[in-house]
Amino acid sequence: MSTIKVDGIRSNSASSDAITLASDGTCTANITNRTNKNLILNGAFQIAQRGLSSTSSGYHTVDRWNIQNGNTGVTVTQSQQATSSSDEPYQNGFQNFARIALSGAGTTNTNAYMEFQQRMEAQNIANSGWNFKSSSSNITVSFWFRASTNQTFYGYLTTSDGTAQRYTFSFTASGNNAWTKITKTISGNSNLDFNNDNGEGLHLVLTPFYGTDFTNNKTLDAWAASDNTNFMPDMASTWLTAGASTFDITGVQLEVGSVATDFEHRSFAQELYLCQRYFEFLKFNYYFVTGYYEGNGNPRIPLHWNVEKRTTPTVTLPSVGTGSGEIQVTNSGGAYDTSSTTLAANHITQIFCKIHGSGYGGSSGTVCSLYLASANSGIKISSEL
Repeated sequence: MSTIKVDGIRSNSASSDAITLASDGTCTANITNRTNKNLILNGAFQIAQRGLSSTSSGYHTVDRWNIQNGNTGVTVTQSQQATSSSDEPYQNGFQNFARIALSGAGTTNTNAYMEFQQRMEAQNIANSGWNFKSSSSNITVSFWFRASTNQTFYGYLTTSDGTAQRYTFSFTASGNNAWTKITKTISGNSNLDFNNDNGEGLHLVLTPFYGTDFTNNKTLDAWAASDNTNFMPDMASTWLTAGASTFDITGVQLEVGSVATDFEHRSFAQELYLCQRYFEFLKFNYYFVTGYYEGNGNPRIPLHWNVEKRTTPTVTLPSVGTGSGEIQVTNSGGAYDTSSTTLAANHITQIFCKIHGSGYGGSSGTVCSLYLASANSGIKISSEL
């Protein structure tokens, strides 16, 4: 029997080893098709339950992405967009991307900010396989981005548990309007803490612009205590002031390991299911769910979520009435019960709530239903971080 003694195996054309062998007889292999590796949800921007475009700041379009802006002196639109066949991400299997677009040239106010942000549960990081307190254990972030006007941009990771820590890195494109793939490998640090719970543990932020209230002389590529007056070095305003600028991202992946492996493409159904842990839009048209009158005039209608929520959610009902997009109770005969417009979500849990009404006309014990004459409205259930 023969033994081959080597420290690593790599392709002639590769820049890193496919298999690395350790002195204790174990090895590490860079396998690109493993499942459940991406700690980012909706990194390909397939899911947009709330809508396709919005000029508001926050969670309004692509799921799990908190796209924020303020004090820029210009209208900022966030949206889900479709790639074209000439786009390099399209050729790598990405049909969608997220965009921040300006209506014109922005103003470099000191308190201006603009960012894509995703917040991750602490338990997902704690149980990811990353030895986060060790400087020899790594995670790698990768993404595609395109900016209408190129400059140096910044991204960062911030922890939430223990003493908050931040790691900031820079990135730039190969040119204006040029899709560029960015990869960044980040080592662990003894100051990092992640609780084994469903609270926020880590967030990733990619920033087209921050004003000087939030920037200074931040050291790049190193963990340090979080300082909310010094997220990153002072930023150029080239992109912000150029005019109707755009900033696009897709293929965002955060994985354990020192190599950016192929993106984990998930089916639409699987991605939607994962996103609905944090937000679910119960859309319905016409009759939705049946309940009963508890006592005269008091409808009680149960609702069950499709996916168990991260924590007890906030439930937002449409306006009560009979107009388009409004919700109302119907009686056992199928007619609107317009005796009242008082409906509210009660007994809210991670899997269920009950819609309570009062002042309606139905008799105790008879059947009632929720009715909504619109396919584009519904009940919003949110347990976002």
